[in-house]
Parts: sequence; C-alpha cells; structure tokens
Amino acid sequence: MQSAINIFTVEEYLELEKTSEIRHEYLGGQVFAMSGGSKEHNTISLNIASRLRSDLRGGSCSVFMADMKVNIKPISQNKNIYYYPDVVVTCDSDDKDRFSLNYPCLIIEVLSPSTEITDRREKLINYRDLESLQEYVLVSQDEVKVEVYRKDDQGNWLMLTLGKEDELHLNSIDLTLTMAEIYEDVIRI
Repeated sequence: MQSAINIFTVEEYLELEKTSEIRHEYLGGQVFAMSGGSKEHNTISLNIASRLRSDLRGGSCSVFMADMKVNIKPISQNKNIYYYPDVVVTCDSDDKDRFSLNYPCLIIEVLSPSTEITDRREKLINYRDLESLQEYVLVSQDEVKVEVYRKDDQGNWLMLTLGKEDELHLNSIDLTLTMAEIYEDVIRI
C-alpha cells in the first residue's frame, strides 16, 4: 500500500504551525512531527536556558527554548528548513520575526534516543549553513558528556568533547557553565 507524501510550501507550513497542538519541523517541503522529551531532557534544557537567560538578561542577546523555530536557507539547496532547537540564542537586532529566528549565534540540543542521529548528522550539516551560528552544542542526557562544534576565525568547524571534570565555555556569548549546573537534578556530579 502506497501513500502520498504531502509537500507544503513554507507559507502553508508556517500557517499550519500557528494553530497546531504539536510542533513540526520542516525540511524542504516535508513536515515531521516532534516527539515529546523525557523529564531528564526537559530538566537539562531548562537548566541551561535558565542560566543563559539569567546571565544575558538586559543585554542585546535573547534566549529561547523549545517553541522557537530556527529558519535555515541552506547554501547547497534552494529549500527552507525549520527546526525547533532545545535552546537557542540570538544577539542580532535583525532577528525580529515573532515565530522564528534567522540569525542565531548559539544552538543547543539535548540528545534523545529518538533524535540523536538527526541532531548529529542532518541538523549539524544544516545548522552549519547559518552564517551567524558560532556554536552548536550537543548534550547527552544519559551521561555527563557535552560535544561542542565551534567555528574558528577561518570559518572551519572544530569539535570538542567535554566530560565530568570540564566546564562548558560558550565563546559566542562569553559564558561558562559547569557540568553540575547543566546536569542539576539529573546526574549527581
């Protein structure tokens, strides 16, 4: 039995998303429902976003969680992509759209069994097409492990893996988080 794949324009997707009870990501015309996260996933996201919001409050940067889309227009394709990162920061005054960001400097994803492959491959590739993006951070929810993908001064992407003894320094917003802050109420450090 075959079924048709619905292809949506960006405008149709954005209009449908305004009234949808569940969030969907958009990849070149196709729409994919987002799965719910675990308590651990939610707690880690909230720990990070709370700390970032507290430190960045009153400045030129804004912090968003889970319900704010990031719009990507990949250089290699002529298609729009919309993702919902777990935590995203923009410091660009041109980011004025109420429902999506175009110029994030920092994106953080908390890894889940159902999303890990997408976060590590598809999103990593597509997020790197964002000229404004300086750091992409993947946080494990099952162990104290943080992977930081960071753009250097020459525009090359480097990867750094952090563990229990390390701190996460976010160059894009000049802020450091300890592993205890990230994993509070999830993993005892």
